[in-house]
Amino acid sequence: MPRYADRGRALGSTLWLSAVVLSGCPLNPPPEVAGHSRPAHADSEQERMIEEQIVARGVRTPRVLDALRRVPRAAFVPPALAAEAHRDSPLPIGHGQTISQPFIVAYMTDQLDLSGNEKVLEIGTGSGYQAAILGELARRVYTIEIVEPLARQSRELLERQGFENIEVRTGDGYRGWPEQAPFDVIVLTAAPPEIPQPLIDQLAIGGRLLAPVGRWHQELVLIRRDEDGIHRERLIGVRFVPMVGEARNRETSP
Repeated sequence: MPRYADRGRALGSTLWLSAVVLSGCPLNPPPEVAGHSRPAHADSEQERMIEEQIVARGVRTPRVLDALRRVPRAAFVPPALAAEAHRDSPLPIGHGQTISQPFIVAYMTDQLDLSGNEKVLEIGTGSGYQAAILGELARRVYTIEIVEPLARQSRELLERQGFENIEVRTGDGYRGWPEQAPFDVIVLTAAPPEIPQPLIDQLAIGGRLLAPVGRWHQELVLIRRDEDGIHRERLIGVRFVPMVGEARNRETSP
């Protein structure tokens, strides 16, 4: 399994991350992106989270860190868990789902290495936290959530947070969002046994797709598409909730 040193980061050992995500990232977007008009408002607990859980583990891209400061993580957890919002672990958000560990959101965002002009598809909105980070850093975000109450809650929360560049759809993300394709970036925040072919087909030339892949043994896989085809890079071991809907049906079909 690759080490962080493979990307020029000196962390010294492979990381296994408890990163059960359901929701489902980019850099320095243009001024018209709604999220960028908001000042940083990280409180002391959020700043400690960023420094101790994220920077200390090797994610140091300033624009990624700035996005993490602008999005109030506590707003994306149930009120009863607000005091635990910055804990170094996933947290339950209802419907058998979780908001992911802060580090895994930062790590996945950092891996995408975006310019800010990209159109992004996220499969698995969940709490909306990853979508909000994407909304801070990308030109446009399309995000799909299969659990209807979560899709509704996230849509309302993202609107209250002032994001005008994020569109939430309720449905199965296996086949993507064909009418908005192609996408510069596609991010999965639930693990299919294999990356759905419709999502690969909707990836633009020059685009990147990031997904946890596997059932019992999962790895975060980065796909790059260029004129020569598809190129896969295995990153780190992770643990996400399984992708349901058509992905699950295909896995269990004889």
